[in-house]
Amino acid sequence: MGTELLAPLDLAFWHLESDAHPMHLGALAVFAPAPGPGAAPDHVLELLRTRAAAIPRLRMCVRDVLLPVGGAAWTVDKDFDVHRHVRRVAVDDGDFMAGATRLAGELMEQPLERGLPPWQLYLIGGADGGPFAVLVKLHHALADGMRAVAIGAGIFDEIAAATRPAPRGRPAVPPRSWLPDPREMAGMALGRIGEVGRALGVGASVVRAGRLDLRSTAFTAPSSGTRRLATADLDATALQRIRRAEGGTANDILLAVVAGALRRWMAGRGEALPGTGPRALVPVSRRRPGGAITGNRLSAYLLDLPVGAADPRERLRAVRAAMDRNKAAGPLKGAGAVAVLADQLHPLAHRFGAPLAANAARMLFDLLVTSVPLPRSALSLAGCPLSALYPMAPLARGQSLAVALSTYGGRVHVGLVADGKALPDLDRLAAAVGEEFAELEALVTGDLRSGARAPEPVT
Repeated sequence: MGTELLAPLDLAFWHLESDAHPMHLGALAVFAPAPGPGAAPDHVLELLRTRAAAIPRLRMCVRDVLLPVGGAAWTVDKDFDVHRHVRRVAVDDGDFMAGATRLAGELMEQPLERGLPPWQLYLIGGADGGPFAVLVKLHHALADGMRAVAIGAGIFDEIAAATRPAPRGRPAVPPRSWLPDPREMAGMALGRIGEVGRALGVGASVVRAGRLDLRSTAFTAPSSGTRRLATADLDATALQRIRRAEGGTANDILLAVVAGALRRWMAGRGEALPGTGPRALVPVSRRRPGGAITGNRLSAYLLDLPVGAADPRERLRAVRAAMDRNKAAGPLKGAGAVAVLADQLHPLAHRFGAPLAANAARMLFDLLVTSVPLPRSALSLAGCPLSALYPMAPLARGQSLAVALSTYGGRVHVGLVADGKALPDLDRLAAAVGEEFAELEALVTGDLRSGARAPEPVT
């Protein structure tokens, strides 16, 4: 049977996983009732199963291979049963969104079963004819956030109707043997020499980015293995107004909002505000247009979130200046080079070095803040319109908070994932995100009405 080798970074994510640190991405998609009588839950469940089974990538599981030593490959699961992967769970809470969010957090605690294709879909239903949600879990080895969206989009009416299903039981990409062609060996050897040089340079950048003064904070508490999920919604039109007035990118503004929300939340807890940080890891995609649909092509930037700055616009200017410096330096500098470094390492390094790498994450960053792009067109499932999609990122070992953002339907949907014991008040942090955004918008709107010019960025 043909196989497709896991790329080095995918293999790293596969071996970084433990029971207390599952390495799956998630998304909570919320659907409004369809016009008319609505979709019956059994119909929606069967539709999900049919469409998921038609996505070839979701039939693939991970198997060890002989060569390269320590490597693994994607191979078709001969005993694939979609019923193992798509299930229905009920929400008893009178407030559907609160109940769905609580249940999604509990389901995100559970690692995906090894030996099976590493994904799960849960249909979270309330009353018949009412709103419902779909929780998607995909292992990080399967795809990064951008490609997870591309894979999972096959469940929607608009994508399923436009996509011709691949032959049953065959992989989505041309299979690759685990045994290299002899004619490729010379090229592989020469390429390996170049990779060693690149790895040394990247490794030096990672070492320089590391911190020796590790501080114990709510973001770096020992892991309990529990998960909590909270959400926030922001106005995308207001985001663009702020961008036009203040400059920078939409991502700069959202990072500044996260910094301000952390400031509010820490002050509410009675915690002293740090002089610098906390430090965020901000992933960026290294994909090229038309690239492979699977696997991870990631780098990242380091950003000390300016929670010590009292003025929201001062925080925004500090974020913008820091991100501009990151972009000018490029993806091989700082902690972002960890992902690039993983692409240069032998499979054995990932297999045996995963525990060390997992523990080193705390030396590099305190929390993750990532943006996930979504299609701009309207989406639906069984005729029920998608009203919100909250992305969820995994937690690294030694960290307690990850923030993911996506824009859809004129709203910015924020998904916060936290260790349940370290951050039991995650709902308060989610509320602080909305409060901070509202204050920044009010400040900018007031300036626009008075005719004041936007301040120049700090250099």
